[in-house]
Formats: sequence, structure tokens, C-alpha cells
Amino acid sequence: MTTVDQPVDVLLSDGTTVQLRPIDPSDGPGVVAMHSRFSERTRYLRYFSPYPRIPERDLHRFVNVDHRDREALVVLAGEQIVAVGRYERLGPAAPDAEVAFVVEDAYQGRGIGSVLLEHLADAARRHGIVNFVAEVLPANGTMLRVFSDFGYQVQRQFADGVVHLTFPIAPTEATLEVQRGREHRTEARSIARLLAPRGVAVYGASATGQGVGAAVLGHLRDGGFAGAVVPVHPTASTVAGLPAYPSAVDAGSPVDLAVVSVPPRAVEGVVADAAAAGAHGLVVISAGFAEAGGEGAAAQRALVRAAHAAGMRVVGPNCLGVANTDPSVRLNATLAPRLPAPGRVGIFSQSGAFGVALLAEADRRGLGLSSFVSAGNRADVSGNDLLQYWQDDPGTDVIMLYLETFGNPRKFARLARRIGRDKPVLALASSARPPGAGQVAGPDEVAVSALFAQSGVIRVDTVGELLDVGVLLAHQPLPAGDRVGVVGNSSALCGLAATACAAQGLTVAAGYPVDVGPRAGVAEYAAALAGAAADERVDALVAVFAPPLPGQLTSAEADFTAALPVAFAAGKPTVATFLVGRAPAGVPAYPSVEEAVRALGRVTAYARWLRRPAGVLPELPRVDAAAAQAALRPECLDPAGLLTAYGVDVVESVPASSADGAVEAAYDLGFPVALKAAAAGLRHRLDLGAVRLDLPDAATVRRAYAEMAAVFGADVLVQPMVPPGVACVVELVEDPAFGPVVGFGLGGVATELLGDRAWRAVPLTDLDAAELVDEPRAAPLLRGHRGAAPVDRAALTDLLLRVGRLADEQPRVRALTLNPVLARPDGISVLHATVRIGSVVDRPDTGPRRL
Repeated sequence: MTTVDQPVDVLLSDGTTVQLRPIDPSDGPGVVAMHSRFSERTRYLRYFSPYPRIPERDLHRFVNVDHRDREALVVLAGEQIVAVGRYERLGPAAPDAEVAFVVEDAYQGRGIGSVLLEHLADAARRHGIVNFVAEVLPANGTMLRVFSDFGYQVQRQFADGVVHLTFPIAPTEATLEVQRGREHRTEARSIARLLAPRGVAVYGASATGQGVGAAVLGHLRDGGFAGAVVPVHPTASTVAGLPAYPSAVDAGSPVDLAVVSVPPRAVEGVVADAAAAGAHGLVVISAGFAEAGGEGAAAQRALVRAAHAAGMRVVGPNCLGVANTDPSVRLNATLAPRLPAPGRVGIFSQSGAFGVALLAEADRRGLGLSSFVSAGNRADVSGNDLLQYWQDDPGTDVIMLYLETFGNPRKFARLARRIGRDKPVLALASSARPPGAGQVAGPDEVAVSALFAQSGVIRVDTVGELLDVGVLLAHQPLPAGDRVGVVGNSSALCGLAATACAAQGLTVAAGYPVDVGPRAGVAEYAAALAGAAADERVDALVAVFAPPLPGQLTSAEADFTAALPVAFAAGKPTVATFLVGRAPAGVPAYPSVEEAVRALGRVTAYARWLRRPAGVLPELPRVDAAAAQAALRPECLDPAGLLTAYGVDVVESVPASSADGAVEAAYDLGFPVALKAAAAGLRHRLDLGAVRLDLPDAATVRRAYAEMAAVFGADVLVQPMVPPGVACVVELVEDPAFGPVVGFGLGGVATELLGDRAWRAVPLTDLDAAELVDEPRAAPLLRGHRGAAPVDRAALTDLLLRVGRLADEQPRVRALTLNPVLARPDGISVLHATVRIGSVVDRPDTGPRRL
């Protein structure tokens, strides 16, 4: 859930930015000024009358609201109010409110109405309003479409010449789909404007040709940019052989992008000048912002605020720049002197220095580039924005990301799941959890890789591997399965390849490896490759060969690279390791067998994810969102009530701090009972004596209490006995890369020591939950190990779905642990639950759209 208690920046349908905030009494003059700019038609459609001016009484009511029963939000372009939206509750505590908004003529048709409706509905829901009603003139087709196109179930009635609309404002799958579709289009459009500018203004290029600005200017000029390049210099008439101007406006040509390499103190003037020239975005290469400390962070915030107020987006600051190799654009606004050849791979790098190295290595390996963005401090534009752009970019087939941190992890996971179905996403990202990421241990290295795989992201560990996999994806088809045919002329290399396949989860196909021997020539080797390519038992090929011994073959017979094209006829991916010669274009070649097979293993896992059904979010009975909200009210926090609201039943526990209290609780619950140390870390430690089971009477309870209190303290919990089962653990934590994640594993010291947990990001589908149950290494204990009866795995799956739904819908829940959960053939029992509640804060990727 999000709020608009503070100003927020939002994107319009054309990719420009505006600010949205609650109205203030001081906004009266701005509202009057906006009203004066309305056309007569706009006034009539909004007020059902000419309404030439706003009477003082009406104005006072417009700008004074209680932000509860009456709310009004204004949209500002710069300092100018350009739209107002409001709702008013129809009576004290009524569930309905009337909604209305008006947009000045110059800003109509740019998506402001839909943004206002999202934020007004969110604010109304927080104050118990269930339905919006609206009255619209039939001639106001634009307003009618705003309501009908949002996905709400709108009821219409026509009376007295007015269309009366009523619709519930609770979010639904339909409204969420509409909202995210608009988010995708607006963010993609804002990036497209940055990467295909008609003209580029460069600020900070010295007339001497020295410095960062001069370097970028030179790369723009020498790279053959198709538009105008405008050096902006306070005194020089020419810079780098190009006419220079004191202001971008003076150039007299369209300027869509500004590249900035001036000191931070001069950036404010640059933003104003670029805005006056009509620029859509800024690429701020200058350093000295948030990475430099508190003063720099304040300057960075001021930069973004000024840019957004002018409708512009910001790449950086402290970035390398942006590039687009499209022949109609040829944009190199980066510090890299040379770009890779045009191709179909989009690259995003958070680090500038790393980006230079990445571009150079991509060029060396012949990996063709479509576009490149280095985001630096990511004050505004981030990897998520580029994912939105590349999803629909016809010039990009493969997406490569270098990520140091995640600004909006939930959104990254959501976008990756969607985009990965159409285009592979590779990510070089750390699995380390930063300090303070959570008070509960979260996913380890292996689990983080699994979380990436769940989202369809091919996570790699090194720069080399990023490019290894990128080359394979860019030049070869995806494998149809896991079976690999290994063909080579060296038994040692063939053996290494087979071993590497097993390590990567690949299956060496029956009848392979095929070793043609060190005396085989090109024809024999080509025949073996052709046979493997045509073999129905083979999904991918690994070609390995070593140089023949001197004098064994003629030079023509030893050119094994000439044999490789025959492997492509069947359309199966092929990787090769050459100890001699150079691979032909389009063949992913690697210096070692292990690197070749590792790249193939990553791509094969991605292809397997594509074949996997996406799963669905099932309907869950016994989920009461209203009861959950009531349980989270600050004045009466009720974690047990929260769990009950999501259908999670916890076995009753009665605290006691004396022997008499324990006995009294046992009588209330009914014998036999269990006695447990109250400390959360001891409640399941039967091995330490902190749990005593099957206590049949008062005397036994007293004796057990005395023994436990002497070791673990006076506080205990008394519970009724439940049938025994396999102990399991369910956890919820906030992960820095994926947001809320749900973990599942079996209980016990050994499994906890080994970190035997499986993790999935929320929201959980039915398939995610089922995989969680089956993934831990100790999972065979649930299926009937050594003759034991299998447990009710469907009940465990249902429990995980409920925890996942709670995590997805309740951002105040920071962590949750159910331990132990006893799983039996006839169901489950949750014995203990620990819930950690946080303050009401915005969770990224929830609520209405905002930057």
C-alpha cells in the first residue's frame, strides 16, 4: 500500500514526468490560474455549466479538505497546477464517495486522469470507502473511457441527461493488469525518448579537448550520430570542431537529450537550460552526488526534483552514459571510445567503470549490441526501466544486466517473470545480503540462484560467464531438452566434457561421447557431428577437439573448424572448445570445456523454465482481508488474529511462570499436555530437554516444570498434545533482491545446520508452493521414507500459499516463522508462530504508479 501524504512523481503516457500531491489551502491561486486556462468546453464538461470563474466560497471549499472524507489531489507540471482530482464521501461513515477530476486542455489525453483515479482510489480505500460514484455528461467520452478502461465493474444509469456511474474500487486482477500495462508503456516510452534523440546537447565539454565532457562529445561526433550535436559553452564559439552555443536554446535545432559533465554546483543551471530547449532527459556523467556523502545526496535529490518538475528523466548521476547502435540513430553518448558492432543484445550496467570493461569485452567476443545504459547512482532511471523498454524493442533479443543492488526488488522479479517468457534475461548480481537486510537469516547462495531461476533470470557469477552465456543466446537456438551429444577427437577432452555435463545437471545422451580419435580428419569429424546433430536422442552438441600430432594430417585435413557448420543443420545449439584454430562466426567458442558446458547448462536451465507451466494464483477459502487489517491496527496489534484471517490455525499455547500456573493451564486445555520453554529458540528443542511431551497428570506437569525452570527459566508454554508428525519449518523474510520470500524446510538441528531450505518469491503460485515442498534435500521424509506413511503434502502446499498471500498483501509483516509445523498423513498442526510487525511504510511495487 502506498500513500500520497508526500509529493510523488509519476509518468504520463508520453513518457514525461509530473508531480502529484494532496491539495493545500495555499493552492487557491494556482487553482484559479488553471481554471482561467480551461476552454469553455472543458468547464462545461466538468461543471455542467459555463462556470466562468470560481466564487470565493467554492474556492475555499475546493482547497480545504480533511484528507479523509474529502480528499483532493493536484498534478503539477513544474510549479503550475494542471489537474485536480477529488472524492467526497456521501455521508458520515458512508461506503460510497463521489469522484471527479479535471485536466487543463494542454495536458488532456496524456494519462493524467487514470493516474489520478489510481491515487484517489488508494487513498479512499485506506479510509474505508468501498465504491466510487460519478456523474458524467454523455458528451464527455474521454472521461467515460477513463472509468470503463480501468478494469472496474462499472454500473451505468442514464437519467436527467447525465450518465451515473458506480463501481467498487477494490483492486482486482483486471485493474492490476490495466495498471501494470500502463506502467509498462509509460516507462518504455520514457526510455525510448532517451535512446533515440533528435539532438544531443553536451554540457561541460572544454574547448581544450580535455576532460570527461570533451571525451563524450568526441565519441558522439565520431560515432556518426544521426542528429544534431550541440556543445554548450559559456564563451567558446567552437568546441571539438563543432559550433558551440552559450545555451542549448540558441542552437535553433531540436534537443531531446542533455549530456552533463559539469560540477554538481552547476547542474541546476544546466537542468533549467535543457528544459528550456525542450529536452526529454538528462545523462549526468558528473560525480560528486550521493556516492560522495550527505551533501552530495541532497544535491542528487535536488537534481531529480528539478528534472522531474521539467518533465525530464535522469540517467545517473555518476554514470558512464547511454548508447544506441541502431543505424538510424548511431548514438554513443558514453565514455567508451568504441562500441561493439550493432547487434541484438541490450546491456545495462550499474557501474560506469565496469560498463567500459563490459563493452570492450563484448566487442572482443563479437557480441553485437543493440543499446546500452549505465545508470550510476540510479537516482531515477534503473534496470527495471530498461527491462520495460527492451521487452518491446524489436532490435533487442537478449538482455544482460550488471546489478550491484536492487532498488525495487519486487518489481524486478515481476518484470523478469514476464519478460523472460519472450526474451532471456542474464544478470550478474551479488547474492550477498547487505547489513541490516533482515533480522532473520534468509536465502543462501544456492537459494538466491534458485530465486533468480524461479523468475526466469539466468544468474551468473562472473563477467566472463555473463559474456559466455550471452554469446550462446545471441547466436544459437534454445535446446529442446537436457540431452547432450559430445563429439571430439580426444578421449581426455571427451571425458572432461562428460564430467562437466554431469556437474551442470545435463545428461550425456546414450551412445556418447563419440571419440573419432586423434588421427581422424575433417571429413570424419564432420560426419560424426552431422550424425549427432541428426540424432533424435540429442538436444544440444558439445564439440571438442585438440590439434593432431605434427605430421599426422595435412593442413586441409586438420582444419576442424570447417566441420562445424554441418552441426547447425538440425537447429540444435552447439558449443565448442578449440585447442587450435578459430571458430567460424556464430559459433560460441570457449577456451575450456568446463566454460563451454557451464554456458550450455545455464541456457538449458532457462529453456527448462520456459517449458515449465507458469502456475496460477489459486482462490483460498477462509481469507478475510478486513479481519487482517483489523489485526494490524497499531492500537491493538493481534498477530494471532492476523494468521487466523489467512486461515492459518495455530495450536493454542497458554503461558505460565509457575508450577501452579502450568497445572492450571493443563487442566483448562485437557491432559495430556506438552510443556515447552517459552523462549522462541527453545520451543522446538526436544534434544535439549526444553520440550516435555505427553504429560498425563498434574504431578508430572509439576515435576517437568521444576526440571525445566531450573535450566531454562520460569517462563513456559503449555499446549495440548497433538498427533506426532514430521517437523517442518515455514519462514517469511524480506530479501534485498526479491522482496518478500517464503522458505520451507524440515525441522531439526541437522537440517538447520545445513541450511536445507527452499525459497520462492511472492506471490506464490500453486506450482511454486508444490515445488517448495519437494525441493529440500530432506523432502523424501515427507513422501514416506523407510516405510513411513507419506504426509499430507497438499496441506503443506495450502499452508505455504496462505503464508505467501499474507506476505504479498500485508507489507507491515516483516518476518514470520512457523516452527514446528507437524505434517502427518491426515493433515498438519502449526505449533508455534512468530510474527514481526513493522511500521506502515511504502513497499515498492505496490499501490498506484509512482517513480
